[in-house]
Amino acid sequence: MIAQPPERMSREEAIPLVQRLMDPETPEEEFSEILASLVWGLACPHISDYVFWGPEYELTPEKVVEKAMAYKPIAL
Repeated sequence: MIAQPPERMSREEAIPLVQRLMDPETPEEEFSEILASLVWGLACPHISDYVFWGPEYELTPEKVVEKAMAYKPIAL
């Protein structure tokens, strides 16, 4: 049997989570859980780069999610 890929997180689900990541009041434990959920749910290993070190340095949560959802891994 072929394994099904995990269901991706919707834009509407991801934006509030990115907002929590950007909130300096978010506790470190919660931050780690949110980041792991976003990496898994958006299938993008670079989400933290977009949040903290993006090319424009101050992307909105919506732009971060758009970039993450546009990520396509390179097939080798």
